[in-house]
Amino acid sequence: MTKDQKNEVIEMLKGKFSQYSNFYIADTESLTVEQVSTLRRACFNKQVEMKVAKNTLIKKALESLDAERFAGVYDALHNVTALMFSDNPKEPALIISDFRKGGKVEKPVLKAAFINGDVYMGDKNLVALTKIKTKNELIGEVIGLLQSPAKRVLAALLHHHEKQANGGAEAASA
Repeated sequence: MTKDQKNEVIEMLKGKFSQYSNFYIADTESLTVEQVSTLRRACFNKQVEMKVAKNTLIKKALESLDAERFAGVYDALHNVTALMFSDNPKEPALIISDFRKGGKVEKPVLKAAFINGDVYMGDKNLVALTKIKTKNELIGEVIGLLQSPAKRVLAALLHHHEKQANGGAEAASA
């Protein structure tokens, strides 16, 4: 790879790291060409961008953007690295999980995830990351709570009232 080609890759990666607030670093070593194609297709279908690059170039791109902000992920840059860029913080975790279940394989292995400034190191975080609530899910929950406060208050009062009534009956029969 020439110096110009390397710089091109670094610039492309810098663009992706700047564009997305979430990215996953996965180890795709030992996956067949066919498996990698299947993984790429799954990413494409879920609006997740997958890029494979040399670790040294990934590190240079991150360091030139903000060496301190990304310091937590440098340890994950070894072996074969596939980067998964996503607006949705949990989509890459779901893709990796589904891929492993579907193919009955243990790869790709999650090396690290960078979610809105937080670093999650290691594959042990995969299950937790599949359960992260997205911004839209949280907004939906808040709207749901705001839409029916009166119903909730009434339901809570009724429940409390019934409980007291039942509690009183139990005490009387004892």
